[in-house]
Amino acid sequence: MNFKLVFTESYTRRAIRFLRRHPDLKNQYRKTMELLELNPFHPSLRLHKLKGPFRDIYSVSINLSYRITMEFLIKGKTIIPVDVGSHNDVYR
Repeated sequence: MNFKLVFTESYTRRAIRFLRRHPDLKNQYRKTMELLELNPFHPSLRLHKLKGPFRDIYSVSINLSYRITMEFLIKGKTIIPVDVGSHNDVYR
């Protein structure tokens, strides 16, 4: 069973801004989102749960420099992206 991505209005705005600033990552971003729906546990996504003030949030990698943080509700098979950006941007 595939997972379902649910996009909030705030995430959509962040993603649009991110892709305007980084048009060269558009294909990688798209592939990351597709793989996330098919198998969020795929090793290339490097899915991991964050710690500290972000302990309810997970992260996947677009590449070595850029991440997508998200709420990840495994029980309902629902993934809600929260933020997208560089390592420092999303972990602020």
